[in-house]
Amino acid sequence: MNDDQSSRSQGGNKSWLERISQAFSSGPESVEDVLEILRDAESQNIIDTDAMSIIEGAMQVIDMRVDEIMIPRSQMVTVKASQDPKEFLGEIISSAHSRFPVIGDSQDDVIGVLLAKDLLPLALNNDLNWNRIREILRPPTFVPESKRLNQLLKEFKETRNHMAIVVDEYGGTAGLITIEDVLEQIVGEIEDEHDFDEETHIKARGDGTYAVKAVTPVDDFNEFFETELDEEEFDTIGGVVLKEFGHLPRRGESVEFGGLQFTIANADNRVIRLLQVTRGDDQ
Repeated sequence: MNDDQSSRSQGGNKSWLERISQAFSSGPESVEDVLEILRDAESQNIIDTDAMSIIEGAMQVIDMRVDEIMIPRSQMVTVKASQDPKEFLGEIISSAHSRFPVIGDSQDDVIGVLLAKDLLPLALNNDLNWNRIREILRPPTFVPESKRLNQLLKEFKETRNHMAIVVDEYGGTAGLITIEDVLEQIVGEIEDEHDFDEETHIKARGDGTYAVKAVTPVDDFNEFFETELDEEEFDTIGGVVLKEFGHLPRRGESVEFGGLQFTIANADNRVIRLLQVTRGDDQ
């Protein structure tokens, strides 16, 4: 390759690098300006779709507040200090959560955080009593509803906490938020071993939404949601949703049909993996 060819072949990359360098050095006028440059890089295959999705999620987090994604007070799974430990042990096991706020006289009186793994030695030693449990409680972390998610994520990293109790302007408990909740805004819905068992395709989230695997058979989906989506053209609900979009959608994109709203919770540049489904009357 001669020098002219080499220069021309590097021109595209250099031009893009110069543009992004200029954008950050002179200060873009908006986040959308920066995203436009990055999307241009994605279209040139300089940044892949997965990386772009994470970048977009990270930039969205900057403008988001805790109260936008917290688990509301009514949906918190808590342990009451007035309960006999054997009473709440079954709920801890069935919920499959790893951390539980411990409340005293009222829901606003959060006295600590109980880690499920800390209970195991006590259970094995038949030592489940509140005198011992109080010794292993972790101090609760409190954050206001208005706190920015990027600030909270930084604090989670610095303190190594994974959960915070959200308080309203009057000091009452408004809900809770975990580090997973924040990270899901950046990387998309995180499926862990407790989100679905091997045979489950649809899982209620408790807030009126449902997590649905894209590989769910259409007939199973119709039976669960009492819909009549076409079972002949596609085998899976992911195929039906893809047809409605008419393109491979990004995480966060939504489409409505059949009385339901479908939001992409997890996808890459080849396939949809996970959907968030909301009934029309729940929106």
